[in-house]
Amino acid sequence: MSLSAAPHLVIFDCDGVLVDSEPITNQILVDNLARYGLQVSLADCMTLFVGGTMRGVETRARELGADLPKDWIDEIYGDIYARLRQGLPSVRGIEAVLDRLEAADIPYCVASNGSEEKMEITLGATGLARRFEGNRFSAHTLGVAKPDPRLFLIAAEKMGGDAAHAAVIEDSPTGAKAAARAHIPCFGYAEHDDGARLAAEGAYVFHDMADLPALLRLP
Repeated sequence: MSLSAAPHLVIFDCDGVLVDSEPITNQILVDNLARYGLQVSLADCMTLFVGGTMRGVETRARELGADLPKDWIDEIYGDIYARLRQGLPSVRGIEAVLDRLEAADIPYCVASNGSEEKMEITLGATGLARRFEGNRFSAHTLGVAKPDPRLFLIAAEKMGGDAAHAAVIEDSPTGAKAAARAHIPCFGYAEHDDGARLAAEGAYVFHDMADLPALLRLP
């Protein structure tokens, strides 16, 4: 994939693209599921669940044998939010990418399957919250989650942009699939693996945020 010109709008996923939260949250998930009889490694947990909704995680975990309580979603969110409030890093190089977008006067936003509360915690903990004031779009709020393309299409519409001239930055196959269904070019950030699952969904895979400005044809 290549762009012939810079996009008119860039839509970022949050976890794993803006904030380096995936290893933290998935380790919490591993530890929690073990208490309910499901033993999975961190690598397997990330393969199974990254990019999905927590309701989807609950359903799949039960299918795999976890004996989860009725209030499990509230419990796991409580565990995750408590840990994230202790702090986490932003994704290496993302601040420089945002600086380049602002210098080029290209708007950007975040569209996440996570909740508004989670984005407030993670973006706040990394100092990115101020850069996404008024341009955060949550599946919890909008009632539509990736891989449904409408999350990206709604974000583009509310940002006043044309989805046909946007670009999506994702780290999960679920998000890449949503971008493909929305007919938006997707750049798949694969910091922790070879990105094969992203590529299988049509994303152009890259491994270093320092490469993204050139991929986006930023001036």
